[in-house]
Amino acid sequence: MNVFKTGLGLVVLSAVLAGCSSTSTPADTGNTGPVEDTNTSVDVGTTTGGGIVEDEDEVVALETIFYFDFDQSTIKPEVRALLTAHAAKLKASPRSIRLEGHADERGTREYNIALGERRANAVRDFLILQGVDASLIETISYGEEKPVALGHDDQAWSLNRRVELK
Repeated sequence: MNVFKTGLGLVVLSAVLAGCSSTSTPADTGNTGPVEDTNTSVDVGTTTGGGIVEDEDEVVALETIFYFDFDQSTIKPEVRALLTAHAAKLKASPRSIRLEGHADERGTREYNIALGERRANAVRDFLILQGVDASLIETISYGEEKPVALGHDDQAWSLNRRVELK
């Protein structure tokens, strides 16, 4: 019973924090050291492409990569509809998923692992709030260890700040 109350308390707290989140984000600064993450709300980044691809009112594919602003783990408003569609699909046809959190190369290895974890947990918490069974969701953080872009500029960094749903 205590586990249930604790879990319920965390869900309620996440919902309150999501409702209180701000939409302002700091600009990329190019700092090479760790940067304090002052955002504690549930939130995720943007997606590539149009998100939901429809063919005669049937959902064919959903975007599975969500991008984040520099040093942020907040869900942007434009991504919430996409995550809600993922949640509906997972509730209708339950399956195990893995959320992989990533960061760009700026900051220490330890900081980036923690940031990737915050990003993956933000997506996880959002899906749980939409009714997805928590036992079906695994989260892992790779930090800066698995970049998709190897450059050292804003374009490469923006591609590496992501959560992948697999």
